[in-house]
Amino acid sequence: MTVASESATLESALRQARLPGVRHFRRTLGLVVPGGILALFVFTGIFAPLLALQDPREVVLVERLQPPVWQSRGSWSHPLGTDQLGRDILSRTVYGARVSLLVVAVTVPLSAAFGSLVGILAGWRLGLFDKLMMRVVDVQLAMPAILFAVLLAAIFGPSLRNVILIIVVWTWSAYARVVRAEVLSLREREFVLAARSYGAGTLWLLARHILPNVLNPILIVASLEVASVILIEASLSFLGVGVSLGTPSWGSMVSEGRHLLTTAWWLVGVPAAAIVLVSLSGNLFGDWVRDALDPRLRHVR
Repeated sequence: MTVASESATLESALRQARLPGVRHFRRTLGLVVPGGILALFVFTGIFAPLLALQDPREVVLVERLQPPVWQSRGSWSHPLGTDQLGRDILSRTVYGARVSLLVVAVTVPLSAAFGSLVGILAGWRLGLFDKLMMRVVDVQLAMPAILFAVLLAAIFGPSLRNVILIIVVWTWSAYARVVRAEVLSLREREFVLAARSYGAGTLWLLARHILPNVLNPILIVASLEVASVILIEASLSFLGVGVSLGTPSWGSMVSEGRHLLTTAWWLVGVPAAAIVLVSLSGNLFGDWVRDALDPRLRHVR
């Protein structure tokens, strides 16, 4: 063996030795940073009344368009400034987190439960029900999400309850498609066929063998849907068909301040930064959950 080949072999061995540490660092970083931001988002939404310095709906015209505290004319009484009606931006952003958190906390479990049920039944029974539901899913996936959401919002009207209903109607199809594919694979596996041969009924097979094996895909889709739900709610509020008028929401704050972007950037910058940070953290956290729960991806990175 030559010196060059020995050097190449040693370098390859060192690279393989360092690789697990690099992978572990990436996975830890992918959990800590987005997980910390999401934890802060949840904490802010839950304890919004304690964290808000002012009433988010209080109008004080003499304090309108005050800049953030680090700019000239800024004041610690309004650390992130005020809007065109003198309302505190920090307080409205904090209460906007509560609206987004409520939408996520309600819509994700509802859409996951309904979509998973449809997916399990469609994949297990097949036949007419499977064809009908999958065509509905195909139609939903073929339509732009925001167009479909705006259409439903225009029909039902702007309110928080209608926003939750619209998001559930839109997002259940992602769960149904993924769960159906898993069930189609599981129903032909040896342990399911063995249980059938021993006379196990349908409910026993679904509860004992199918449902536990589709929980991981459901959790992966749910973690990835958090960012989508926040963006849909913000988009609907931005277009004026989301939450009720006057309710602090990140999307409505961006909409109200977009005309003053050149003179009062904080009206748009603060809620937009909140949307970007939470949405990006949701996507990164969802990627981490997918890598952690899917055995096929554990050694990719």
